[in-house]
Order: sequence, then structure tokens, then C-alpha cells
Amino acid sequence: MSWTFTSSGAVLGKAGKNAQAIVDAISTSRATLLGWTDEIDATISDTARIDLVSNYGSLDSTGKNILGSIVSAFVAQKIINYDMDSIGSSRKVETMLDVLENDVRRGLTLIKEDNVKKYLGAT
Repeated sequence: MSWTFTSSGAVLGKAGKNAQAIVDAISTSRATLLGWTDEIDATISDTARIDLVSNYGSLDSTGKNILGSIVSAFVAQKIINYDMDSIGSSRKVETMLDVLENDVRRGLTLIKEDNVKKYLGAT
């Protein structure tokens, strides 16, 4: 399943300027990142009630962008949570996590709707 909907670059961009240092500090960073990606991939498919990983090729570009936004925001949250002190003040961390959570929730709400899934080419 790993990295179907987004790239590590998109994740690092959303996680902020210290994200690469945090990822480098995770001793099992590749396996950890892939695990987080698989986790949200499963959540996406469960929310949509269709295996979007297997159907990725049939999605239009808008659908792919929505899924990429969900995954990159979710994994960015995990990176920030892994070492919040590296990011900065607690207010800065809270704001970053709030923005990312909004991206995740907005995307999951969209893919739950049958008419949106049809529009995106998911069904």
C-alpha cells in the first residue's frame, strides 16, 4: 500500500522545516513512515467503503489530489507529534496540527459521500 496517494516530499513540506531532521532521528524512519502511510490508506478505504488503493488508477486528478492531501497531512501530523520540541513553541505546534487536522477531516468527509466518489471516478 505504501506511498500510493502521496510522496515523502509532500509530507515533509506539510510537516515544516524541521521535519527532515525529525525523520532522520527516527531510528526506523522508513518503516515508521510506511506504517503511518498504510494506516491512513486503510482509513481512507474504510471511510470511502471502497478499496481506493487498488482503484487509484481509475481516479481523476481531483480525486488523487484529495487523497494526497489527506495522506500527507496525516503523516505530517505523526512526524510533528514524534518530536514536538523540534518544531518550536507549543502554540506553533498546536496551530500546525490544527491546520493538518482540518485537511484530514475535510478530505475524509468528501470521500465519504457517494456523489463525490462517483464524481472522482472512485465507483
